[in-house]
Amino acid sequence: MNDVPTNAWEAMARGPRRFLGSSWPWRSWGYVASGALLALPMLLLNTWLSGHDAVSVYVMTGVGLLLVNVVIAIPLAAVERRRLRLVDREPVHSPHPCLSGTGVQHWLWTRLREAATWREFSYAVAFTIVLPFIDLGVMVLVAVLLYIPVAPLAELFLDTGSLKFGLPITSVTGKILAALASVALVPPVAYLISVVAAGQAEFARMLLGPKGVELSSQVHELTRSRTRLVDAFEAERRRIERDLHDGAQQRLVTLIMTLGVAELELAAADGEGPRLVGTARREAEGVLAELRELIRGIHPQVLTDRGIVEAVMELADRCPIPVSVDITLSERLKPGIEAVAYFAVSEALANVVKHSQAERVRVAGRRDGDRLALTISDDGVGGADPTAGSGLQGLADRVAVVGGRLTLISPYGGPTHLLVELPCHALGSG
Repeated sequence: MNDVPTNAWEAMARGPRRFLGSSWPWRSWGYVASGALLALPMLLLNTWLSGHDAVSVYVMTGVGLLLVNVVIAIPLAAVERRRLRLVDREPVHSPHPCLSGTGVQHWLWTRLREAATWREFSYAVAFTIVLPFIDLGVMVLVAVLLYIPVAPLAELFLDTGSLKFGLPITSVTGKILAALASVALVPPVAYLISVVAAGQAEFARMLLGPKGVELSSQVHELTRSRTRLVDAFEAERRRIERDLHDGAQQRLVTLIMTLGVAELELAAADGEGPRLVGTARREAEGVLAELRELIRGIHPQVLTDRGIVEAVMELADRCPIPVSVDITLSERLKPGIEAVAYFAVSEALANVVKHSQAERVRVAGRRDGDRLALTISDDGVGGADPTAGSGLQGLADRVAVVGGRLTLISPYGGPTHLLVELPCHALGSG
């Protein structure tokens, strides 16, 4: 069982001592008491109706209550999902999907066709007509149960008159025993309130939370949103790479050529001028080399031009450890998937070089239906741990962003196999 309960049911299951010493009885009391407040205006309405005998008044009042519930159903549900946090820490998300259009008419047309709206209307009817009176009844019962035994003891210190609640206790001993009885009633009262609160919370979660179809719709919308974010990120990365390649890199090349011409012109000159110009040219060449490495790290041009297979081949050529590449694809993948696959291989090879002490590495890849499976294997010492550093964890996060999965098998002594699975079909192919 979890150390921290997430709802009133779990709190009560932890045992009386831990439950009664926690905040859950008070949270349950707050939940029931806040619900009982709505019974007061309903009682006033009932008192007003009792003064009218006409059937039409009752009919009009009933129709009016239904119309009010239609209006308040959605905002009331939003408030109730927040109020549930008193007795249920697990959030209840809205079952309504985001709207694609704007305007009151579009909003009404969409919401009235959703099953979630009518479940919220049902909850609004129950909340305004039934639940407040249950809460009020529980609060009155709790007050009576606790006050009847306490009242005789209060007479010892306060002038309460003849208020006995039907308990003619006159002796001091009897009054003390009655007070002790009130203390003994606290645990069952706390459980009573918590059971009522937990039951109502389950009822509210059943009507106000998303169901299977709505959950699937939300997951689909989340996937689409995540895909759009990945695409936007890749587009921005390609823009930065293009600006660096066509802007800063070309200007550096021009600067190096200018410095080279100046160095030739000043070759026969005296002083420090020729040496300083030569030093500046070499520094510029070093900056250009670093800039090219940075551009390649942001988004290699070969990946854009020729795809993941050629890009991985280039990685293998630059790796100080021999790497064999066996990737078979019948078509180009979507740029976002290709980028994730490329950086997964790049990060995996970097980890192999740094930590594995391997002599050989193999990169294999196949597309199996709507998934791309990449395997990076090495014959190193093994023992790789994703939690020990940020490299593999960052790789797992990058793969998870597009709905992929990373599996690591790395026993001590090796070999190590890193499997990267990416959902091609869900994100489309390029």
